[in-house]
Amino acid sequence: MNNQIIKSIPVRRRKSQKTLHEVEIIYNWPSIGAIRQINSAADSYKLLKELYDPKKINYKEMFYVLLLNRANCCIGISMIGVGGTAGVMVNIKEIFQLAIKTNASGIILSHNHPSGNRQPSEADKTLTKKVKEACSYVECTLLDHLILTSDGYLSFAEESLL
Repeated sequence: MNNQIIKSIPVRRRKSQKTLHEVEIIYNWPSIGAIRQINSAADSYKLLKELYDPKKINYKEMFYVLLLNRANCCIGISMIGVGGTAGVMVNIKEIFQLAIKTNASGIILSHNHPSGNRQPSEADKTLTKKVKEACSYVECTLLDHLILTSDGYLSFAEESLL
């Protein structure tokens, strides 16, 4: 789905010749039939529930990001990390690499709690706050952060936690 092209450009500096690498970003849009519009936390949950392996949702913590265009259509989904029963490491830089590369206007964060407890931890709240702040620098909106369990979800947006 995503392609990067790296070109080598010879550059003369002093007496030795150096090579710099130019990065060109190319993103191939998904087909129109593959794009799903997200209008609510329930829509996000329905889409995300398809991604989480039902055999692992109560075993390992997983973290996904949904990338949306201005019309709130999902233009991409990426797994950011897989952890253990007590947490998952999230690289915020990777979230924004994806958002910028896909020219996303909005993102929705998601992770599961294997414990079945849908209440956000302090770490969940801190991560959400950091991502929301970073979004303001790249003209992208954090639309929601969902915590999934095998029998439901909690939406930061619905609970006024954003």
